[in-house]
Amino acid sequence: MTENQAVQAYTDAWTHSIESIAELVASLPGDSWNRPTECPGWSVRDIVSHVIAVESELLGDPRPIHSLPSDLRHIKDEVSRYLELPVDKRRCHTAPEMTSELEYVIIRRARALRTATTAAEDTVRFPAGPYSFDLPYQRLLQIRVLDVWVHEQDLRRALRLPGNLDSPGAQVTRDLLLRGLPKIVAKEAGAPAGAVVVFDVTGPLEFLRTIRVDENGHGSIDAQISLGPDVQFTLDWETWLRLACGRVRPGALPAGALRIDGDEELAQRVLANFVQTH
Repeated sequence: MTENQAVQAYTDAWTHSIESIAELVASLPGDSWNRPTECPGWSVRDIVSHVIAVESELLGDPRPIHSLPSDLRHIKDEVSRYLELPVDKRRCHTAPEMTSELEYVIIRRARALRTATTAAEDTVRFPAGPYSFDLPYQRLLQIRVLDVWVHEQDLRRALRLPGNLDSPGAQVTRDLLLRGLPKIVAKEAGAPAGAVVVFDVTGPLEFLRTIRVDENGHGSIDAQISLGPDVQFTLDWETWLRLACGRVRPGALPAGALRIDGDEELAQRVLANFVQTH
């Protein structure tokens, strides 16, 4: 796949996921907007507000002027405070106001993506106020696909409307999260040199990945089967996703959702460091 093809693929995946969100909420009754999700402190409305806010900021829209309440217990740091402000601002918005704003921002953002002349490796700015950072354009698109698709799944679980677990956004998200596994196993979990950890993931987006730690303590990932790994995790794709995105703690999973074979202590260290996004 060429760089231009990759940019188009990420754009298509983003479009599929954000339009799926629009379809999910288009005819929601008013009380469903307040359903809690697995994102701490956030309802269905709040997740839609977050998606609108980030895409609006990428379009260059000014942030709303608003003061946050002091009693929001899910605000843990300044980054979460920054993300919360446009979400809290919309908590009084009606369902028609929410759906109209979402549809409008999708139209504007899709047009901006279609007409962009930015090359895949051009450095762009991710606008986040004092937390802004530079990254390649291709990477920004990947991150947006992950964020929008993961939040689509948050909404689907809250609304009990499962779907799109093998969509283009799911595949981009899987590949992006898999990149973090070698560091999690080798560095954060402190797996010793020579250790082998296997993830056998079943379901609509099944995969098997092996993490190997070399003599220098560096981790690598491949799809080769390993006989007698130090640890093997067996679980379904949605459970893997929820763990990787901090939506559920390992101890809160239902019996049988996660099977661990091998070194239990190493397995628990891996799980303790498994969250890559929030």
